Amino acid sequence: MLNISKNKVQELNKPDRFYSMKLLNTPKSGKIIAFWLIGIFAFLIILMFFPWQQNIYADGQVTALTPQDRPQTVESVIGGRIEHWHVREGQFVNKGEVIIDISDVKEKFFDPELMSRLHEQLEAKSHAIEAYTNKIQALENQINALKNANALSLSKAKNKVRQVKLKVKSDSTDWQAEKMNYEVAKVQYDRQESLYKQGLKSLTELEQRKLKRQESQAKLISVENKFYSSKNELTNALIELNSINAEYNDKISKAISDKSSAQSNLADGQSEYAKLKNEISNTEIRRKMYAVKAPQDGFIVLALKQGIGEMIKEGEAICTIMPAEPSMAVELYVKAMDIPLISRGRKVRMEFAGWPAMQFSGWPAVSVGTFGGEVDVIDYVNSKEGKYRILVHPDKNDEPWPKQIRMGSGVKGWAMLDEVPIWFELWRQLNGFPPSLKESPYEKAEKYYEQNQHKY
Repeated sequence: MLNISKNKVQELNKPDRFYSMKLLNTPKSGKIIAFWLIGIFAFLIILMFFPWQQNIYADGQVTALTPQDRPQTVESVIGGRIEHWHVREGQFVNKGEVIIDISDVKEKFFDPELMSRLHEQLEAKSHAIEAYTNKIQALENQINALKNANALSLSKAKNKVRQVKLKVKSDSTDWQAEKMNYEVAKVQYDRQESLYKQGLKSLTELEQRKLKRQESQAKLISVENKFYSSKNELTNALIELNSINAEYNDKISKAISDKSSAQSNLADGQSEYAKLKNEISNTEIRRKMYAVKAPQDGFIVLALKQGIGEMIKEGEAICTIMPAEPSMAVELYVKAMDIPLISRGRKVRMEFAGWPAMQFSGWPAVSVGTFGGEVDVIDYVNSKEGKYRILVHPDKNDEPWPKQIRMGSGVKGWAMLDEVPIWFELWRQLNGFPPSLKESPYEKAEKYYEQNQHKY
């Protein structure tokens, strides 16, 4: 303590001199590890309160938003034989450009003069229709003439009947008068005969009365014969009246029957005329279909028929065409338990196959190589393996999708939901709970529809 001796006690008491003392000291590496563990634990505690965006994972592929922009097959409307290919695979074609030429295989269309012959048949049928029309008009005129003649003949016969009836009436009156005259003459003769027997009248006067009675009797017979002759004439006039009506009705009926037959033939001719026109039109359209044309601008992807002379059937696919500028979209398949959480307009992050990317599903802001999209379509029925398909179109407020992606490329997608603390997400995952939403998907879809109503 007084530092009188050169030997110092502190030097003798250094821990490094004794092995047991060395064992009691804490090593520096342990302090460092403890420090790091405490730091890491504190960081993890702090990290548990960081925001985490819940998401739903789904995979799918690149497609087109509208059906007309998706790859389609080009079919031949008619069956035939391939004569010439105008394109090759990978070639760009414009809408209406000829892809292949085919020839007809139906013997009905072999005749090179088929169109001219069909037009000749059409012209002949037109003349036949005109002839039937003229015949119908002539029969109509004949029917009208017969009706007029019938009316005149009936009028004439009726007049004759009226005249004969008057004559019968006149003859009947004369007959009755002569019957009275004959009765008077007979009475006078009987009286004269009685007087003659009494001697009051001479024989000459009796013979004169007898002569008058005979004359009256003869005249009565003549008038009676005339009366019955008039009655017979009336009967004949009535028979003639009925026969005229029957005769003209028979002629008119025959003319009407001929007219109906002509009308039937006219209808058949018009039907055949329409069929010929239809056949000509179909033949003209069929000949235009010998050249199979591209339905829209695009690239010939795959030829399903090869070579020259190969036969194709009606409606059979010839090749596949990929539209030139499709409206790109992504179809993702979501599990049935997650589909109620997705609504139209929901943001989606996507990673395209073959495109370098680093994805942090909970922190999309720090992800690299991923692209944004919005849910546009949600199917109402499940597709494959019980999953539901959703269509995602590019997000206009995000980075444009790469032009190098091709139709059918694989895609991984994450539908972004609400933000929650990391500790809540871990707790939810451990318990198997579904993600939580602050807003109903139905209400969110209504807001999205109101904001984008001009699209629909």
